[in-house]
Amino acid sequence: MAKTKEKACKICKSIYEEGDKCPNCESKEFTENFKGKMEVINAEKSQIAKNLGINKNGLYAIKTR
Repeated sequence: MAKTKEKACKICKSIYEEGDKCPNCESKEFTENFKGKMEVINAEKSQIAKNLGINKNGLYAIKTR
């Protein structure tokens, strides 16, 4: 069984594996070419998440192309 390729949303940078639509913002703009990952565990208390405009917990790409 082949592993599904990860995709990163070009709008909110959320990383997901299944579907053609971002589960976070429902955008259909995604890329499989991204650099770095960041996991937000507590978006309400994370200063980095606030600086990046992230308000939901999850896995995010640092840079998308």
